[in-house]
Amino acid sequence: MADFGGSDAAKPAVDPELQDFLMAENERARLSAQIHEFTDICWDKCVEKPSNKLDSRTETCLANCVNRFVDTSLLITQRFAQSLQKSQGM
Repeated sequence: MADFGGSDAAKPAVDPELQDFLMAENERARLSAQIHEFTDICWDKCVEKPSNKLDSRTETCLANCVNRFVDTSLLITQRFAQSLQKSQGM
C-alpha cells in the first residue's frame, strides 16, 4: 500500500517564484474583497436612490465613508504591528 500524506513522505520543494506569485495573488484577492465590502457598506449608507448621476452630497458621503474605512484599516494594521514588535522584543 502507498503512504499518502504520511509523516515519512518527503515534502516536494516549493518554487520560490511560485510562492511569491501565490502570495501576490492572495493579496490582490484580499484587496478586491475589501473594495467590494467598502462598496456595499458605503453604497447602503450614502445612496438614497440610484440615478444616472451622483449628486455632490452622495459623492462626498461615499468618499468620506471609504476614507474612514481605509484610515481604520491602517490604524488597526499599525497597532497590530506595534503589538507584534513589543511581544517579540520581550
